[in-house]
Amino acid sequence: MRVISGTARGTKLYSLEGNVTRPTLDRVKESLFNIIGMQIRGATVLDLFSGSGAIGIEAASRGAKEVTLCDKSKDAINIINRNIEKTRLQDNTIVSNLDYKETLKSIKKKYDIIYVDPPYDTKLAYEAVKEILLRDRLKEDGIIIIETDDEGRIEKELDELRDKIDIYDKRKYGRASLIFIRKG
Repeated sequence: MRVISGTARGTKLYSLEGNVTRPTLDRVKESLFNIIGMQIRGATVLDLFSGSGAIGIEAASRGAKEVTLCDKSKDAINIINRNIEKTRLQDNTIVSNLDYKETLKSIKKKYDIIYVDPPYDTKLAYEAVKEILLRDRLKEDGIIIIETDDEGRIEKELDELRDKIDIYDKRKYGRASLIFIRKG
C-alpha cells in the first residue's frame, strides 16, 4: 500500500495487522482519484472509518486543504499517525479517535468530500449518510463516496433517503464498488 500521487508520492504506508480492517486496493484508490481528481485541490475532506488512513492521506498528498481522518480504533489511530508522520502531512490533517457519530457531532464544519468505508456486512454506510445529512456536514456541491462490497444492499438501504440524496455514479472494481452521492 502506497501513496500514488502528490507530495508524498511513492511513500509506502503502514497497515494494520490482521483482518479487522481491509485496505482499499491501490487500483480502486487510483480510479477513485482519477474520478474526483479535479475536486481535491483545496478541498476539505472527511475520511470516515479511516483504517490506515490511506484515502485521507492520498487526498492530503494531492493538495486537499484539510483532511480529517476518523476511526474509533486506537490501533488504527496509531497507524494513521505513523503514516501522517512518514508522509509529512501533519499540516493539513486532523485525526479523530472517535466513533463516526461522535466525530460528525463534534466537528462543526461542512466538507467538500466525505469518504465512507465502514466494515462490510453492516448498516454503517447507510447510518453514516443519514448522520451526515442530519448534522449538515456536506457542502451544497459536496459529494459522499461509499466503498462497499454489496452495492445492491447499500442502494436499497439508501432508498429511504432518496428525497435528500442523488446517487449519480457507481463503479465496480472486482469485489469493491464505489457509490457517488450528492445532495438531492
